[in-house]
Amino acid sequence: MALADPTVYDTHSALQVEQADERAARRTLRSQIAKLERELSDAFVTAFPDNLVAAPAMAGRSAPRLLDLGELERVRDGLAERLRRARVALAERAEVQEANRIALERMLLDPAEHPFEVMPLRELGEPGCGVYQVRPRMGLIGMLRGWWQVKLSSGCPLAGGRGRRPWPALGGLIGVGDRGRLRALAGLSG
Repeated sequence: MALADPTVYDTHSALQVEQADERAARRTLRSQIAKLERELSDAFVTAFPDNLVAAPAMAGRSAPRLLDLGELERVRDGLAERLRRARVALAERAEVQEANRIALERMLLDPAEHPFEVMPLRELGEPGCGVYQVRPRMGLIGMLRGWWQVKLSSGCPLAGGRGRRPWPALGGLIGVGDRGRLRALAGLSG
C-alpha cells in the first residue's frame, strides 16, 4: 500500500489557504469599492445642481473580465480620492452658503446698512431663481429718508420674456393707438 507523499499534501493545502486568502481579500476590496461608490453617488446627488462633483465615469472595456487584486486596489484608491475631492468641494460650498446666510440675516436686521445689496437664492443653497434685494421703501422718497426694506423677487422670468414685441409680431391685432402708426407707415394721411 502506497502512502501519499507529504510534500504534495503540504503544497496542496498551502495552495488552498492561499486561494482562500485571495477570495477573502477580493471580497473585502469589493465591499470597500461598493461602499465608496455609494458614498460618491450620494455626494454627486447632493451637489447635482451646482455640478461640484463630476459624474461617475465608466471605464470603457470591450469585454467583461476579472480584476486582479492590484487592479481592485487601484479602483478602490481612485474612488477614495474622488470621494475626498467631492467632500472638500461640498464643505467649501457649505462654508460659502453659511457666510451668505449670515450676510442675509444682517441685511434683514438692518437694511439701511446694506443699500441695494442683492442675494440670489442659489447662493444660499435654496432652489429657485428668487433674489433678495435691499430697496428703498417708497422709491426716491424712501431712499432720501432712509426707509429701506428687503424684498424677495417672485422668481424666474417668463420663458418668452416680458419685453416689447416687435411690430410685425402683432399678427393683425391692432390697438387704437397703433392705427396712426400703421397709416404713417403705409403713407396714408388722416
